[in-house]
Amino acid sequence: MSRFTRSAVVLTLSASALASLPALAADALNYNQISLRAEVSQEVARDKMIVTLYTESQNPDPAKLAAEITTTMNKALGQAREVQGVTLRQGSRNSYPIYDNKNQKITGWRERAELRLESADFPALSKLTGELLNTLKMENMDFAIADTTRKTSEDALLKDAVAAFKARAQLATDALGGKGYKIVNLNFNTNGYPQPYARGGMMMKAAMMDSAPTPEVEAGTSQVSMSADGVIEVQMP
Repeated sequence: MSRFTRSAVVLTLSASALASLPALAADALNYNQISLRAEVSQEVARDKMIVTLYTESQNPDPAKLAAEITTTMNKALGQAREVQGVTLRQGSRNSYPIYDNKNQKITGWRERAELRLESADFPALSKLTGELLNTLKMENMDFAIADTTRKTSEDALLKDAVAAFKARAQLATDALGGKGYKIVNLNFNTNGYPQPYARGGMMMKAAMMDSAPTPEVEAGTSQVSMSADGVIEVQMP
């Protein structure tokens, strides 16, 4: 009876020791690990111009109204297609009823259609916009970073971010008196690539109305950044 009891105690202790091994291994894995962050940035040109134009009208007859809007848009599309380097995108088109003062009877219909123009050739798109404003109205003028430009800048920032992280990792290792380090994990995040933003469309419209001049535009730049967040394990002597 006493032999059985002692054996059970030995088995229990052995099981407890085995259960603690993963925890010990985890502690050993995290030994001398340091979280670091490095960030690099650069100025990137907004090299894509985006102009949104529209036509809007009303008529008691919805069929005649639709035909009027379609004719105006088709003419604008045909004119825009003749300009090389300009991408055309038809935006939203909506029609809705107009009610009387008591909001009980439909007295007419109003319809609106949009045309979106994009180009890296600012002078060409500016000239086209001025010409189209003889029949259309301007909703807004935006500037953005083109996809190819964004990829090029991200590739360059990635290399710089890696170099900056390595420099910081070596600095931390030297400060701790380590003989070297290894990277446990590393993550990258980009910030600052803007969504298109509007520029004074109504003011541009007023300036263009009479003689359709080509306006001077300055898109500017955006400061974009990439951060490298990671963990290193310092190897001590």
